[in-house]
Amino acid sequence: MSGAAVTGGLGLTGLGISVLRPAAAGAAVGGPAAGGGPADLDPGSIAKFAVRMPIPPVLAPYSVSGTTSYYRMTMKEVATAVLPGMPATTVRTYNGKFPGPLIKARSDRRVVVEQTNDLGQPVSVHLHGAHVPQSSDGGPMDLIQPGGKKTYTYPNQQPHANLWFHDHAHHQESEHVYRGLSGHYLLTDDTEQQLPLPSGQFDVSIALREARFDQAGQLVYAMDDWPNRNVILVNGKPWPYFEVAARKYRLRVFNQSNGRFFDLKLSDGSEFTLIGGDGGLLAAPCQATVVRLSPGERADIVVDFSRYPVGSQVVLENGLGPGPVEHTGKVMRFDVTRTATDNSSVPSTLRTLPPLPAATVNRRFELSMDEDGRADPMGYINGRTYDPDRIDTEIAYGTTEVWTVTNTNQLAPHNFHMHLVMFRVLERNGQPVTEGFETGLKDTVSILAGETVKLQATFTGYRGTYLYHCHLFDHSAMGMMANFRVS
Repeated sequence: MSGAAVTGGLGLTGLGISVLRPAAAGAAVGGPAAGGGPADLDPGSIAKFAVRMPIPPVLAPYSVSGTTSYYRMTMKEVATAVLPGMPATTVRTYNGKFPGPLIKARSDRRVVVEQTNDLGQPVSVHLHGAHVPQSSDGGPMDLIQPGGKKTYTYPNQQPHANLWFHDHAHHQESEHVYRGLSGHYLLTDDTEQQLPLPSGQFDVSIALREARFDQAGQLVYAMDDWPNRNVILVNGKPWPYFEVAARKYRLRVFNQSNGRFFDLKLSDGSEFTLIGGDGGLLAAPCQATVVRLSPGERADIVVDFSRYPVGSQVVLENGLGPGPVEHTGKVMRFDVTRTATDNSSVPSTLRTLPPLPAATVNRRFELSMDEDGRADPMGYINGRTYDPDRIDTEIAYGTTEVWTVTNTNQLAPHNFHMHLVMFRVLERNGQPVTEGFETGLKDTVSILAGETVKLQATFTGYRGTYLYHCHLFDHSAMGMMANFRVS
């Protein structure tokens, strides 16, 4: 199943402007930076594979009491080295870390995080993919004002999952996350821990995002600017290298970009083993040569570098534009520098996924965005833009529902993220989903122009008001977001 992990066909990205297609050679460098600042930095002036990929720093709790771990984070701007040979870049961070910190959590053990806002703008912290009470979901209007604090409680009453946290303040989330405000949260459990998968230093989190810089080395932000974001950052560094041993590695890849889709593949075309996605492990592994990630999605893969002689180099490539292939077509490089003992393996059975209960409610949703070239386009779900005071969908606690979600645009791709619960993808364009990472538990699913997906979820655990929205941050900031209430 070498293509099993790829979802969807070709389409268009952005607000009818940026083309989601194989990256093109010789595309023009972006023009002057937004806001009349210094001109753009030519991505070609940044050396590829010249800096080491950092590993996200693991955040230690300041206190542990019984089954609860307590953490503190402060959101603040810092200047840090991003581009080699350039001045420090100002980024927005949790605890001054870029890439953001990593919390390691365990099912049925609570995590309590006190967040302090030392930024000059309101923020809201959303733990993406988490099953949490409304008070800790980090909704777009549940804001921490500048100088303020809020305590989030994560019960972790869900199976293992590859979660991440990011800002969710309405109309601000796009720029905040673009400038660095995100981090990792790996939730594990006994099921995962009992498997002989690569672990420790051989279990690596990799966050992908797109960026645009001016000639002073500073990030340039503008809405719908994906064609000009032609620098790929991996764990906060441009096109880095990562030294590996000739053995198996577990690579947890997070697409934390604002709007860029990735078709990830190894430069020699060899297979890797896909073992999981958003909501943890698949029922069984599958072989793939490419995996497509839309913004917010995660892929959990195992690459066996023992097939390469020491001294080999293999590039992780991206098969999708927009942008020149010499820039956006490359992601990072793996350098095989040594041998190592390897007692890990990938079992033929990874977990038992929960059964699909009978659905009693069916709903339909249409995602759309203005594509007429207007200066201030809006995003819609079922023809309406987000209203924080409006409940768009009423759900009875404990029910299982099937949602059919269609992207009605002719050009723009979207994806669909649901808070509170993981879902299962039943169909894509009328065809059952039977292979690849969409067979597992999901919280975000890609929906290209004209596509339809059918999802099933059971709404239990907590009552309250939660969100569903497009996770291309610009689209949600423009109104492609809605509330559902479980009661």
